[in-house]
Amino acid sequence: MAEERKLALDRSQVKKAVQALQAFLKTKSTSDSLFLDDTQQISVLFTLWKIPKEAQTIRIPLPHGQRPDTDEVCLFTRDEPKMTSEQTQRFYKKLLEERGVKTITEIIPYKTLRTEYKPFEAKRRLLGNFDVFLSDDRIRRLLPSQLGKHFFERKKEPLSVNLRSKHLARDIERVIQGTFLKVTNKGCCCMARVGHSGMTADEVTENIEAAVQTAVAKIRTKDKGPLMKLIHIKSQTSAALPIYTSDLNHLAVLKEAAKKKEEAAAKKRAKKNKTADIKQTDTTAEGEEKKVEEDDEEIPQLVPIATPSKKPKLEKSSKKKQLVKSPKPAVGKKGKTAPNKLSKKAGKTDSKVKRKVPKVK
Repeated sequence: MAEERKLALDRSQVKKAVQALQAFLKTKSTSDSLFLDDTQQISVLFTLWKIPKEAQTIRIPLPHGQRPDTDEVCLFTRDEPKMTSEQTQRFYKKLLEERGVKTITEIIPYKTLRTEYKPFEAKRRLLGNFDVFLSDDRIRRLLPSQLGKHFFERKKEPLSVNLRSKHLARDIERVIQGTFLKVTNKGCCCMARVGHSGMTADEVTENIEAAVQTAVAKIRTKDKGPLMKLIHIKSQTSAALPIYTSDLNHLAVLKEAAKKKEEAAAKKRAKKNKTADIKQTDTTAEGEEKKVEEDDEEIPQLVPIATPSKKPKLEKSSKKKQLVKSPKPAVGKKGKTAPNKLSKKAGKTDSKVKRKVPKVK
């Protein structure tokens, strides 16, 4: 694993790229830069083979300071008990002078940060007035809510320092003149500042080599294959110059690692299926044995069981009797009843009888 975490850089190629970049920055200097600080940042751009699964911040110590002496440094300190903000400020100024720290330009206690720099515009002015921010490690977790998101967007979040250290001057110098690399899980590129245009080519080259080796050693990945795909150097206004390109033969290593993973996963799946089949066969065998034992324990019934005699069902007499409907009399058109045949015959006989009456002389 240690052999895979080392990267062989061509020092002559790196130095040529640095010299070309410095020559480009000199030609791009304008008349405005005569009145301002004309130093520009030089950064290393790393391109990884795979996107990391976890985000991390890596501190990289550099052999040569990558910040000019003109950079303004601000230190956030904690509130000392039974002291006002001015007393706390004087206390830490005296402490830094005793330890030989001369790079801190201003000290701001935590209480002053909460009260005087609460408005949004005050925070923006504070962000623009200083190049580097340091903080006491005892209050580092409280600062993000007080500073806001602009410090993190501009990559000027405070770097924690142990103010109780015995070698305070050395620790602060390492933090200020060193650099840090932010590795995110949202992309495969990350960048670290390693120098400025006012440094010599050899100093920038040594810083680049130290940054590359530290990044390769500290970036956390679960894969054992190659890590770096491309490495470039660039400034704020220049194009990226390549200093390292990974060999495409490394793709075979990645393919082999993927195949090994697939084979291991297939073996695990086969093993799980085998154990499941064995368990299932065991359960079925146990069930059959239990059934056989139950069948053996059953006693045969020799005495026949008499079936109950069925009684004949009695026919139920129908309670309802059919009613005979009487014929309805025919109704005439005008509502009069029609005469019967008997009545007609009677009428005829009466008429006949009347006709046969003898005449009296």
